[in-house]
Amino acid sequence: MRPRTIPAWVCALLLTSVCVGVEVPDPAGVLADMTLANDYFMAKWPDPTVDIVTNRARPSNIWTRATYYEGLMALHQIDASPTYYNYAVDWAAGHNWQPAYGGTTTTNADNQAAGQTYLELYQIDPQPERLAPIKTNIDRMLASSRDDYWSWVDAVQMAMPVFAKLGAILDDDAYYEKLYDIFDYTKTQHGANGLYSTTDHLWWRDGDFDPPYTTPSGEDEYWSRGNGWVFAGLARSLDVMPTDAPHRDELALTFQEMAAALVPIQRPDGFWNVSLHDPNNFGGPETSGTAFFTYGLAWGLNNGLLEGEEYLQAAVAGWNGMAADALHPDGFLGYVQATGKQPSDGQPVSYTSVPDFEDYGLGAFLLAGSEVFLLEDTSVPRVPGDVDGDGFVDAIDLDIIAANFRQPGGLASGDLSGDFVVDLADFRIWKQHYAGPVGYAWPAANVPEPSAATIACLLVAAALRRRCRSGRA
Repeated sequence: MRPRTIPAWVCALLLTSVCVGVEVPDPAGVLADMTLANDYFMAKWPDPTVDIVTNRARPSNIWTRATYYEGLMALHQIDASPTYYNYAVDWAAGHNWQPAYGGTTTTNADNQAAGQTYLELYQIDPQPERLAPIKTNIDRMLASSRDDYWSWVDAVQMAMPVFAKLGAILDDDAYYEKLYDIFDYTKTQHGANGLYSTTDHLWWRDGDFDPPYTTPSGEDEYWSRGNGWVFAGLARSLDVMPTDAPHRDELALTFQEMAAALVPIQRPDGFWNVSLHDPNNFGGPETSGTAFFTYGLAWGLNNGLLEGEEYLQAAVAGWNGMAADALHPDGFLGYVQATGKQPSDGQPVSYTSVPDFEDYGLGAFLLAGSEVFLLEDTSVPRVPGDVDGDGFVDAIDLDIIAANFRQPGGLASGDLSGDFVVDLADFRIWKQHYAGPVGYAWPAANVPEPSAATIACLLVAAALRRRCRSGRA
């Protein structure tokens, strides 16, 4: 029996240039700000493999640069420019797809952070050398009975998404189990009684700041970027974990608790202070923590883990504050605190101050922009089958599904079924609610089932759209 195919007029619609828009904020403006900041950095670092020299030379696959590439890959999902992809591949290949310092034998989360981008590049082009080193490295930890690896909260962002991505790619729950065991040890056992406050729902950076340690004003020392690392690490892990992954619900609950704690302490200008509970302890705007919080809040809204206008307002205020007050006309980002572990480090933080590393602040900014780009007014109920939230089920929604087909992702990527992967189930949901141009409706008995030809049509259309976008002025 000859396989049925998607109607020719639908393929034609997919090949038509369509502009996607959302109400808050303007996606074109968000992309322009992201591009400006990224262009500044790439011009400054034309060779992505050269050492980073500050007080000493360091290889360019350390955690600071790895965080930048997380943001670059997020930018690439919005604007699939070959320049971005090639820049990331050159960086990864230049380090032989190895973790920093120690290669496959390291257990330090900072050294493993580069694995997040290695795995995303593997998903784009599954060459074995892109997967093997980081898998070998993490598998050594799976074979160990130790769970005390992450004694500082930054590690949650550096390494936890690596475990989650391996679990998703390999369809192996063992990675989720180990991820949770290490995370739970950090949360409940490191330091005096764990690094997570079950009352304030924020994190102490490490055991040095557990109570009875306080700020000069007697407040708990909740460092902004430290909490940003955790918030982003949870979002990036949840983003790829299937809904039935072990312990996913508990990780999501921690993420939601943090979100609720962050909104009331946001500054009027959209930023968060370096010291979250003590504005007198090196107060003032700070970009890196703000960017991670903005990213997490926007991601939570886009993926259904957060609901309510207060979260939307906080995410928009965070982005608008950074775009208006931190982003320089040439693309440099101000108000980025230098490396450290507490509010007093890397001071003063100002509009013109240059941190010792410029890369992780930019990575956080690009991550934030990639989710703010997709934000919509959550007060308007989403129509079933409507991916982009414009109130219509149309070819634009199918284009998004096609562009992300067979990739992990949330609702904004085309996951209509809620299983955190874009697949045929999402196409069927779209098809069920699609009315066609000028009220056209497929008769239920004749609706074609997805076939190889259908998928080919989807992917060709998506490729052509990406080519058009990457070639725009």
